[in-house]
Amino acid sequence: MRLLTAILIVTLSVGGAASAKPPLREVAEIDNALMHVAIADAIRKSCDGINARLIRAYSELNRLKSIARDKGYTDDEVEAYVTSKSEKARMKDKAEQFLQENGVRSDDIPALCRFGQEQIQAQTEIGQLLR
Repeated sequence: MRLLTAILIVTLSVGGAASAKPPLREVAEIDNALMHVAIADAIRKSCDGINARLIRAYSELNRLKSIARDKGYTDDEVEAYVTSKSEKARMKDKAEQFLQENGVRSDDIPALCRFGQEQIQAQTEIGQLLR
């Protein structure tokens, strides 16, 4: 009986440790790609001459959702991550920092539009979401 109890405890402990996942915000592949989508969205909303490649953007979002599922996240966990007010605020700050690191202030619309055109020309992750 003691052996069975010990085996059960070890099994539950290992199973629990294996299923522990970091918050989605810590999964760089997903978080960074969402930041690129957010930046592309801000550019298309701010710049008259730049439009979104909506099918590509939706495909990217579906790809990220699939990656999250493959990593063991549920649809509810993904939904909570992308709709959380605190995560949206954090993502906005992260995007602004990214832009600043690239010499662009998010409130400088002409600079943001130039950045968008440069991203399109360079076919970066952001540029591929724009046309």
